[in-house]
Amino acid sequence: MSMSSRRRLLSLLRSARLAPAGRLAPAPSSRSFSLLPAAAASTSGSGSSDGSFTSKGSKYGAILIGQAAVFLGLSSNAVLAQDDSVAPADSSEQADANATGLRRVEDGSVISNEHTIKWRMCTDSARDYFLKGKLAEAEKLFKTALQEAKQGFGLRDPHVASALNNLAEFYRLRKEYEKAEPLYMEAVEILEQSFGPDDIRVGTALRNLGQYYHIQRRFDQAQTCYERALKIEGRVMGLGHPDYANTMYLLAKVLRQQRKGNDAEALIRESIRILEEAGLGESPKCIHRMRFLSLDLVRSKRLVEAENLQRKILHNLELSKGWDSLDTTMAAETLSVTLQTIGELKESEELLERCLAVRRKILSENHFEVAGILVHLARLTLLKIISDIKMSNDLSRSHLVKAKQLVSDSIRITEGILNPLRENQKKLKSTIGIEREKIGATAVLLQALEVVGLLEATRKRKQEPGLVLLLRLPLEHLKHGYFKIDAVRVSHTCRLFIWPDKHLIGVRNTTLRIHLKNNFEKSDYEHAEEALRKCISLYNEPYTRNVVSKYLRQQYERCLSSLVHIIQLDPDILNAPGMQDLLDESQRIMKELGEEKNTK
Repeated sequence: MSMSSRRRLLSLLRSARLAPAGRLAPAPSSRSFSLLPAAAASTSGSGSSDGSFTSKGSKYGAILIGQAAVFLGLSSNAVLAQDDSVAPADSSEQADANATGLRRVEDGSVISNEHTIKWRMCTDSARDYFLKGKLAEAEKLFKTALQEAKQGFGLRDPHVASALNNLAEFYRLRKEYEKAEPLYMEAVEILEQSFGPDDIRVGTALRNLGQYYHIQRRFDQAQTCYERALKIEGRVMGLGHPDYANTMYLLAKVLRQQRKGNDAEALIRESIRILEEAGLGESPKCIHRMRFLSLDLVRSKRLVEAENLQRKILHNLELSKGWDSLDTTMAAETLSVTLQTIGELKESEELLERCLAVRRKILSENHFEVAGILVHLARLTLLKIISDIKMSNDLSRSHLVKAKQLVSDSIRITEGILNPLRENQKKLKSTIGIEREKIGATAVLLQALEVVGLLEATRKRKQEPGLVLLLRLPLEHLKHGYFKIDAVRVSHTCRLFIWPDKHLIGVRNTTLRIHLKNNFEKSDYEHAEEALRKCISLYNEPYTRNVVSKYLRQQYERCLSSLVHIIQLDPDILNAPGMQDLLDESQRIMKELGEEKNTK
């Protein structure tokens, strides 16, 4: 292979760097914010305060309003307020409240009547209906809870602010943003009037409002809310409090969206430092932030820093969860991809093989996360061929066969998952589980199809030194214009010769110029052309087009662009019958995706 060809292919392989399998696609309907007033849940680990807009498990935080305590239940889909209507029973509970930076208000304003009871019951029932997906019933009860709060506590009472936040959050999750914003704003206004502009409850409400602006991509307004909340939390809770670090991380993400990368990085690093000093360095929250930072380092080509941080993440997870953990395999997979990029292929392969064994053990042979590791191994095998200039042709061919088998297995697994008629789909527990599996399988399939194109490009370039064979034959052998050769032995390797193929043969005097073709076993996705056809059909098939358009646009565009580029560089494929129609269809899809992106 010529040096220029090697460089071009190596560039293609490195530019096609794959993301960790099955982790690129977020589960639909998994995003949610914490509701007012969640300040007391300072160490609950809710995703909302971590900036990932998700919350897992079920935890409770309390803040004091007059002599009442408002408890917030954090669920997997929403965070909805409920009232306990009971003050702390003893001084230890008061001390716990003070430790969170919350002030007890002794104003004697608690009202207990039929409206307060109805307020709580409606809030509890609304939350339950919401979690069951009964949205019409949930909305009705949230509105009733707001009305009862106004009648039971007064129009400008903090309980009303809590009810406003619940209803606002409901509308945000329904993406009815025009209804949500005025409710958030009114809640903040009530709390400012009740407790003053620097109260911790106001800070929590501002953080919630900032998250609303954040998901709306109204970054300037989100930044203002986060900065105000950060100032309040720093004064009340202290600069080393985890909740202060949470808001700092949210502000960092907004600054990053505004292309203020240096400021964002400094805040993320400080947020991580605070958690580590608080003894939370191995917590999911801290690991999440380190992962986020490492991805930014990779994007900015600071690969040594990224590698060191990823090794730290893997080490922390090995200590806290051990190797028989999907989180640990995810960290190892991410580190492996970075190691591939910097050329540390041996260690990268060792990590991937270990990940593969663990995932097969925990999941199954036919899980999309297993298929993702197979794609990584296939790409790594191609990198080994291109990177080792001294590799023999025989060894190159064995690596090509191995890469082909790995990517074929990956495609078989993902296509089985995406088959709408498969029986084991019925075993999944929920529609969300089915949707998440489709997203993950489609993402891995796109990665696999991209590797198919790289596989063919690698194979053809490795054939270049032995592509042409010159034979001198007596003229009488040519008098009928053809003859038969079953096989030609070159470098002690028997290669099949396909005959006749007129455009591959040039006759001049008694010299035949014979182009050889490797005996490479045929498969469904051996060639870039088949990969391109499948990539196009994924977009045109109803059960995957929605997944591509909604969650995987970037991955799809990369796969399609890579395959088109590989084909355009290969005259044999480019001039094949029907290829221009495929390229035209590719351009149409790219244009359509671009138009969809601009309208959102």
